[in-house]
Amino acid sequence: MTFFARTTAAAIVLSVATAAHAATDPALDKTLRALDAASAKFQSAEADLRWDQFEKVVRETTSQFGSVYVIRKSGWTEYGATLATKQGAAPTKYLHFANGKGDMYDTIAKKDTPLNAGQDKARVESFITLGFGGSGKDLEKQWTITQQGTETIDNVPTVKLDLVPKDPSVANMFTHVTIWIDTTRGISLKQLSYTPEGDTRTAYYTNIRYNTKVDTKKYAKK
Repeated sequence: MTFFARTTAAAIVLSVATAAHAATDPALDKTLRALDAASAKFQSAEADLRWDQFEKVVRETTSQFGSVYVIRKSGWTEYGATLATKQGAAPTKYLHFANGKGDMYDTIAKKDTPLNAGQDKARVESFITLGFGGSGKDLEKQWTITQQGTETIDNVPTVKLDLVPKDPSVANMFTHVTIWIDTTRGISLKQLSYTPEGDTRTAYYTNIRYNTKVDTKKYAKK
């Protein structure tokens, strides 16, 4: 199963009954409240993307390159991404998700996979757009959060958060996710996802365009 499919599948099975818990760490509480404030100002973000996937069984890392965007409006979120096997090459995968529905298109297999979040639309959107404009309250609903200090990435101060899913079915796919997030803009610069099998996926977001107009046409499947 592709990472796009795993991520979306994991989001769809998130439990709607998960309750929010207040942060007990004062530093973490400050971070979450900063993300609440950043979420209120967030309109859109677009970034260049590199995904490095390490497979434990073969002990190999493969990389994909592309771009991603997130547009948030009141009660509505749109997400799009493209991926290629080589930097600067034509995309081999296109993903689009908006208002609870979307599709993933593989140009090599010439296969279009529809995505439908159903009644879990809000939670799916929150999951696949993790680290892009979500509030601290959104994180608290779905994850047990540990703050692991601060780091500077590309000259940007970030807070390092480790997220453990509260829903067991999600933990079957991702044991935890570590994000390095700019709390001023509410944008991740790096994300590291761990699977129970010992595989990892590291996402690097660079050349970030914050609250600017996104040309979504270039994300349309070819």
